[in-house]
Order: sequence, then C-alpha cells, then structure tokens
Amino acid sequence: MPDAKTWPTAITKIDPNSVRVRGYDIAELMGNVSFGAIVHLILRGELPSPEVGRLMDAMVVAAIDHGATPPSALAARTVASTGAPLSASVAAGIASINRHHGGAIENCARTLAEVVEEADTGEPMDDAAAEVVNRYRTQKRRIAGFGHRIHSADPRTARLFELAREAGAFGRHCEAAAGIERALAAAGKTLPINVDGAMGAVLADLDFEPEVMNGLFMIARTSGLVAHVREEQTRMKPMRRIEPSQFAYDGPPPRSL
Repeated sequence: MPDAKTWPTAITKIDPNSVRVRGYDIAELMGNVSFGAIVHLILRGELPSPEVGRLMDAMVVAAIDHGATPPSALAARTVASTGAPLSASVAAGIASINRHHGGAIENCARTLAEVVEEADTGEPMDDAAAEVVNRYRTQKRRIAGFGHRIHSADPRTARLFELAREAGAFGRHCEAAAGIERALAAAGKTLPINVDGAMGAVLADLDFEPEVMNGLFMIARTSGLVAHVREEQTRMKPMRRIEPSQFAYDGPPPRSL
C-alpha cells in the first residue's frame, strides 16, 4: 500500500524491464489479447470473456469514423489546414466530442437506466418505456440515441445487438432501448435506435459507468481523426475554405471481407 507521501494508481505498474497493466505482463498481453479486450481491461480492471472481447472490438470498429462531416472531423481538418501538427489537429477533433456529438452514448444510457428503474418496480418494460417517453415529451427533452440525420436504419445497430446476444450481454438496457423505439413509433415518431443508442445500451448491460462511455467513442474515433488529418495535410491546400457539404468520396468502391 502507498504510504502517506505517495498517491495511488491501480492502472499500470512500471518497474525496470517490466510493464504490468492491471497486473498483467504487457508482453504476455501482446499478440494474445485484442484491442477491445485491452480497452475493457484498462477501463474495468478485468479481462473480458472472448465473446465480450469480440463485442468490445465491434464497438470500436462501429465508431471509428463516420465521414468528413461530423464536427470532430471538420474541427481536426480545419486545424490541420493551418499547418498545425498531427497532435494539435487530432486534439481539436477530440475536444469537439461533447454533449451533442458522441455524447449520445452516455445520455442514452442514462435514459435507459430510467426505464429499467421503472421496470424494476414490476411494471412491464414497454409500459416503463412509454412512461419515460411521455415524461421526456412533457419536459420537451430529446431522447438521445434514437434517429439519425442520414440513416433510417443504422446498419451498425443490428450487428451490435446480434453480437451482444452472442456474448450474453443483451440485457435489461438493450430491452429498454427496444421498448423506447416501440414507444416512439406508437407516438408517431419513427426514430430507430442508432449506433450511439446501441452502444449506450450494450455498455450499460456490461456494467460500464456512464461517465466513461463517451471515452470509448473517443478511443475509437481517434483513429479516424488521424486518417482525416493526414489526408488534409497531404491532399488539400493550406488554409482552404472548408464547406461541409461540398465533398466527394473517391476511395475504394464497395468490397467484402
């Protein structure tokens, strides 16, 4: 235990010729543990089951990028166009991930917790979801994690829920998300669960704290931001006027694994 003159950390222990993450030798983890699993380890303190590790991998893949128009990509590209280095440009993108961009994961999880709390009193899940939807409507509050400006059926949502079922992680919060979707439809609003809502539901059923959920989005999106910054630095003119809607994709055509 640390003495009175030291401050504690339970994450990583560094000794001469030794690095241990949550007690595990990093050299042993290398090549044996996936990225999603090591993210679970460093955030939760324990390695997940192989199935949950695969689910964690899928969430990182799902959030890695969503084109050149989200605020984080635009911020990173704008700063990169000034001649700023990679670190500053990516940091600008990360700094733009907040309540209304990326924050829907945490916000949705908190809403789903309200539904689960109502259902835990013995009320059917769909009735609890309808009550929460009505309460939000009365309070003129938006329910995060439902609907999308581009997708009418987010292709990432169904796959995440499929993997959650395979991992035994499709629990009460995922059921609550489905209940909210049905309640919104009954109220005349077609707002399917989007990837943020799906991630919030799955992470809640994996017992992640809401406070770290947006962090998982940042971890995933950082890779995409590095790609956007490097493309801006190598393909575009400095200090260009960036019009968000005036872009054209010229990458690889659709392909399969």
